[in-house]
Amino acid sequence: AELVHEKKIEGISHIQDESDKSGMRVVIELKRGEVPEVVLNNLYKQTQLQDTFGMNMVALIDGQPKLCNLKDLIQVFLQHRREVVTRRTVFELRKARDRGHVLEGLAVALANIDDFIAIIRNAPTPPVAKAELMTRAWDSQMVRTMLTRARDDGSVVNADDYRPEGLEREYGLGQDGLYRLSDTQAQEILQMRLQRLTGLEQDKIVAEYKEVMSVIEDLLDILAKPERVSTIIGDELGTVRQEFGQTKIGARRSQIEHSAQDLSTEDLITPTDMVVTLSHSGYIKSQPLSEYRAQKRGGRGKQAAATKEDDWIDQLFIANTHDYLLCFSNRGRLYWLKVWEVPAGSRGSRGRPIVNMFPLQEGEKINVVLALTGEARTFPENQYVFMGTSMGTVKKTSLDEFSNPRKGGIIAVNLDEGDYLIGAALTDGQHDVMLFSDGGKAVRFDENDVRPLGRSARGVRGMMIEEGQSVIAMLVAEDETQSVLTATENGYGKRTSIVEYTRHGRGTKGMIAIQQSERNGKVVAATLVHADDEIMLITDTGVLVRTRVAEIRELGRATQGVTLINLDEGAKLSGLQRIVENDANANDPEADAEEGSTDDNTPAAE
Repeated sequence: AELVHEKKIEGISHIQDESDKSGMRVVIELKRGEVPEVVLNNLYKQTQLQDTFGMNMVALIDGQPKLCNLKDLIQVFLQHRREVVTRRTVFELRKARDRGHVLEGLAVALANIDDFIAIIRNAPTPPVAKAELMTRAWDSQMVRTMLTRARDDGSVVNADDYRPEGLEREYGLGQDGLYRLSDTQAQEILQMRLQRLTGLEQDKIVAEYKEVMSVIEDLLDILAKPERVSTIIGDELGTVRQEFGQTKIGARRSQIEHSAQDLSTEDLITPTDMVVTLSHSGYIKSQPLSEYRAQKRGGRGKQAAATKEDDWIDQLFIANTHDYLLCFSNRGRLYWLKVWEVPAGSRGSRGRPIVNMFPLQEGEKINVVLALTGEARTFPENQYVFMGTSMGTVKKTSLDEFSNPRKGGIIAVNLDEGDYLIGAALTDGQHDVMLFSDGGKAVRFDENDVRPLGRSARGVRGMMIEEGQSVIAMLVAEDETQSVLTATENGYGKRTSIVEYTRHGRGTKGMIAIQQSERNGKVVAATLVHADDEIMLITDTGVLVRTRVAEIRELGRATQGVTLINLDEGAKLSGLQRIVENDANANDPEADAEEGSTDDNTPAAE
């Protein structure tokens, strides 16, 4: 329940505890659309519903650690148990002898109670009474009989076997048949209560004394016969097996399996091509590719997901359930997400906020998601993650540096104070990288100008920016047919062929991308587009305008641009993003043909 509350286990809607006197029972209800096997496997992995343990076959033999085979280990174990049983028996024998010694003194006192009472009553102080009791020799028929009796096998009991260790020879039963009290016995007699003089209490003392004598005799027999130690070891192991073994009556519910296969959650997931969509406001979901294309052929237009009016599909991937999504945060941290971990959703659902899927810190948000599909899913060394920050720092790191997923994420790039990650892209060492600043400048350079660096490195200078300015976009040029669409805060922008952005060395101030003037204001966005794309313009007052790229005419680099959006007084353009809803069937001519055959009277979904 705690793991569900802390979002460490997903997909559980309710947990009902139905445990009663007959045993434990927990009913777990799943959310709609969840795969039961996946949830169960998560319970196996993250709770003690299933656990694994290993045997370390190393033992200390003669003070030295030694790796043992099974036979050696059993021999060492039995030797250890023999030592334990022997030492335990010696300890119990010592306690029984001490107790028997005290009871002998009490039995002697009971046999001579009148004389004892007279000595104690006439003594001026307890020490004098104790000394008087110890100086006299006493007769006790019961004690003498117990210490001189014959055993069942005909042997005679040795009184020394019942004496406490270290007791001087002058105390106890002497050769004359009389008993002399030790200091311990005399002290116990002085502290004896008057109620012990009743007939019932006297019988208890005598019975306990006889019982202790039998215990001492049994313990001595154990120490004298090694076969009895072996029997005890066997009986104790049998008790353990009876209590904890799987063969007892009413077999244990926790089954111990030999060499149980450690299945990961992914082992329960069938490889399937999925369409993963990420909306502008951060909602992520997945759909089977077959369903997505079926909707297309059904004439539902280009809509992949139901979004609110102020939201739209920002990123769309076609990836296998076993592929990775690399999720980069603005603080330069990287989090991993398997496609099968992305919550499944219907066409009409929004999905789940991606921020809820990672242990993000306060103020941290996911701003780049990269899908590792095809060859990239194996994290090859010859592919790279290229990153850029708002202060103009760039960094290229080999993809294999990110091949060891960690639940809490890792540092992908070390950032200076006040810096943040603005972009990341997958490259193969053969692309150009473009950086755009809010001052209207752009720099284009070969990605090989940046040597590969380790994860913990800070990076190198990609663009020199003036004080007060920052880098707002990092683009990776794919081909020369693309255009660069730039937009300024006052609602102006333009489309310029990528060919006009000539290649220069990294670390320069760059060339003019769009004239920054009082009319235009700062540059707020730059993105790569084709003529048939659509874009969304976003203002800081929440106004959204969707338009086609083809309606924005192509201009040169040094021009000021045209009006993209008419802003209300005081409003500013805050962003521009390409809408990617139609990527899923871009290479599906059948879907395009069927979509194109939609009746003219049927309205297409926006």
